[in-house]
Order: sequence, then structure tokens, then C-alpha cells
Amino acid sequence: MRKLTLAAIQFTPSDDVQENIDRVADYVRDAAGKGADVVLPPELFCGYYFCKTQEEEHFARAYPWNEHPAVIQLAELAAELGVVIPVSIYEKDGPLYYNSLVMLDADGTALGVYRKSHIPDGPGYQEKYYFRPGDTGFRVWDTMKGRIGVGICWDQWFPEAARSMALMGADALLYPTAIGSEPQDTSLDTAARWRRAMQGHAVSNTIPVVAANRVGNEEGQIFYGTSFIADQTGEIVTDFDRAEQGVLLAEFDLDEIERERAAWGFFRDRRTDLYDGLV
Repeated sequence: MRKLTLAAIQFTPSDDVQENIDRVADYVRDAAGKGADVVLPPELFCGYYFCKTQEEEHFARAYPWNEHPAVIQLAELAAELGVVIPVSIYEKDGPLYYNSLVMLDADGTALGVYRKSHIPDGPGYQEKYYFRPGDTGFRVWDTMKGRIGVGICWDQWFPEAARSMALMGADALLYPTAIGSEPQDTSLDTAARWRRAMQGHAVSNTIPVVAANRVGNEEGQIFYGTSFIADQTGEIVTDFDRAEQGVLLAEFDLDEIERERAAWGFFRDRRTDLYDGLV
């Protein structure tokens, strides 16, 4: 019987890199102490979500992925605790900048980098100014705890990304996130549909889904939290509200899920001969 315990961190970052790394490390320790195998922090957790405006000074927040202080310090923690940590960072690769994730295995090894594929551009979320579209393709990693697929924030709205990772053999889909208020329309609240999109991925791919969002007020931009873990039926098994900070955990039986996935026949009955219109 293959068991996998997934965890999500929800918290309110400051704009101090080291303070945020320390806080995430504390949450990872808490989750590991409760039996977590994989612990997911939110998107770009090392500081405020800086993409709400276009300011040249924010390019200085980026590091080469293997020199990023969050990657270096959390790799040591992953090895110490024996947990997998997907680390969301602002990456500088020569003159190129990406919204990236480094997958740290349970022995601290960096297994590789995923660069966010879908880059949003709109009021309060002006990411195309700061990030190139990712060039890695979707990624699924064979970690010591299981096969983990990760998309970043806006990726989570696209069924093609989830299906691609499921076809690559992912045991679970993880989505670090930074989402909240919409400055162009104060009456617009996307929290429920944000959840439903990912719950649909869980259903259609018979796979657990984890979403870790930041929460709180960052200089007038409100992030609505509501982080959650859904099971392979799309049911939310544990979640946070719009104010809580801490760690969510849920355990899954991967052998049971694999049998259920086969029984539902979603992958057996796919008609790739009819899908040309998708591309």
C-alpha cells in the first residue's frame, strides 16, 4: 500500500526575504512533524506580490535558481526532515526572467526547474512585464515520496496542463498560488470559481489536488487564502478560510486511487483522433 501525505502552507508574507524563508521553514517543520511527505508553500512567498504594478526595481528580486536563498536553505531543511518541498521563486537566467519552481527531493536534491507556462496580464496581476512564458514544458518529478506534478497559479485554470501532468503519471497535482482581489472590479470575487476549476481537474483526472495561496492585505491588495486539498473525487477534504495561517494535511492511498482511475476509464476512453482542434 502506497501512502502519500500532502501538505499546503497558507500565510501572510512580509516583504523581507529571510523572514519569509524562516516562517516557511517553521511551517515545513510543523507539517513534517505531523507526517507530511510533500509540503507546498505559496507562489513567490519570499516577499510581497510585486506584480500588481510595473516597476523596474522589482527585477532585483530575481536570482539564478541554484543561488536563490530559499532554494539553498530549504534544500538543507528537506534533507534534514526527509520531505519534498516545491519552492516557488523569481528566477533570473542571464538576461531572462521567469516565474519558476524548484523541486527539492526528500534528500535535499534539486530535481529540476519548472517555469510557469501561462503568464497572466491584467489589473493587479501584470506578470507579463516581469516573466517570460516558461520554456520547460509541463513537469512531473519522480521524488522519493511519489510522482509530483506542479503548475504555478494561472496554470491552474487550464485543463490541458492538468491533463498533461496526469498523462505523465503524476500521483498528485500541486498549485502554489497568489490570487485575491480584482482592482478593476471590487465586486468580483473569484475564490469559489478558483476552487471549482481545480476540483474539476481532480475529478477528470482522478487525482488529488493541492492549492496553497497567500492570505492577507499587502499594501491594499487583498489575497483571499482559501487554500485547500481535494481528493481524487474533487471533494475538498481540508481547507483554510480567508484569514487563517498554518498548514493543511491530508493522506492518500495511491494504490486505491490508481485502481479508481482505471475503473472510471477517463484515460481508456480518450479520443485523441478527435482532438486536433485543441491545437
